[in-house]
Amino acid sequence: MPSPGRSREKKPAVKRALAVLLLSAAGFLLPSAGPGRRSSIPGGGPYAGWTHGPGAKGILFPLAVWLQSPRLAGAYKKIGINLYVGLWKGPTEKQLAALEKAGMPVFCAQNRVGLTSPHRGIIVGWLQKDEPDNAQSRGRGKGYGPPIPPARIQARYKEMVRRDPTRPVYLGLGQGVAWDGWVGRGVRSRHPEDYPEYIKGGDIISFDIYPVASTRRAVAGKLWYVARGVERLVKWSKGKKIVWNCVEAARIRNTRRKVTPRELRAEVWMSIIHGSRGIVYFVHQFKPRFDEHALLDDPPLLGAVASLNKRITSLAPVILSPPLKKGVEVKVLGKGFPPAVTARRYKGRIYLFAAAMRNAPVKVRFHFRLPGLPTSAKAEVLDENRSLSLENRAFTDSFQGYQVHLYRIHP
Repeated sequence: MPSPGRSREKKPAVKRALAVLLLSAAGFLLPSAGPGRRSSIPGGGPYAGWTHGPGAKGILFPLAVWLQSPRLAGAYKKIGINLYVGLWKGPTEKQLAALEKAGMPVFCAQNRVGLTSPHRGIIVGWLQKDEPDNAQSRGRGKGYGPPIPPARIQARYKEMVRRDPTRPVYLGLGQGVAWDGWVGRGVRSRHPEDYPEYIKGGDIISFDIYPVASTRRAVAGKLWYVARGVERLVKWSKGKKIVWNCVEAARIRNTRRKVTPRELRAEVWMSIIHGSRGIVYFVHQFKPRFDEHALLDDPPLLGAVASLNKRITSLAPVILSPPLKKGVEVKVLGKGFPPAVTARRYKGRIYLFAAAMRNAPVKVRFHFRLPGLPTSAKAEVLDENRSLSLENRAFTDSFQGYQVHLYRIHP
């Protein structure tokens, strides 16, 4: 994993007056598959356009792990993981057979085995070369060359679709998506204009940045960089691509500290609120010793991921429902940075997902302007064993730093 460089955080002014949230970050339509890639998979969500995509396996919201051994598929299924992304030096027949036996769908490289294997039914998507936007190694001791040009990624995408139009293509990008100061792009550092062109090289666009694991001042501890990257991908793709993102679920290379359950929950829900429709957990540890499956060896974090996955899976139909634009007003009471929010209406109930975007407390008043919502109602706070009363279609709640609240309102 490359190391972040330095930049300065821009501190936008915090408006203390009533802020009307347009919810635009999560307000895009679900993307559809490209021409000639249509099908009718019942309940396939955004993947219904591919006959052998995630929707064919009943996956509405992908919860994946990156580059893990097929022998661990059963352990990951127990914590709600429903997808593998990447196979080491694969796919091979042995890997696909093991995943098929475990019932774990996979996104993998499009090689001869993947295209012809009798076990290829377990493949639900193809992978582009990982992080083509970063400087590319010339080989051991030979330094780094420039990133792969977007035009080559686009050409590769067209060839992959020609070979198999029934599965989506995943393009994973680097931390330059969220952070312009990332020096790992070499000669293309501080050129965010490259990304709209890279995005044309895939159906599902993802990226990674790991603020807790980072040891560089510009990014370290600033979890909101995760949300910024998701928001940018949604904007750059004009809502026409499916956006996923990777989150840190291990120490990685930071020997001083690792992501906490609270921080991980914040990164995941920030991502969803801003438009991510799939989470890929990065679970490797490289220091102080290598551990391919560090998450499985960390009971507290493992339990947190299991709880996260259970809640997200239960709310997947809600997350995929159209957002209620301009339906919620947010007022910061006193000082503080406003939380990110998005709202949904599903089966007669209103859902509000909110995440504090800075590591500081903030008190907030939510006012709903939604037809059919009575002046008085109850807001159940999911996973917190408490509820709040709405008076005049409004309620007040407090957030600690990077805290997430999920509300279900019963009219």
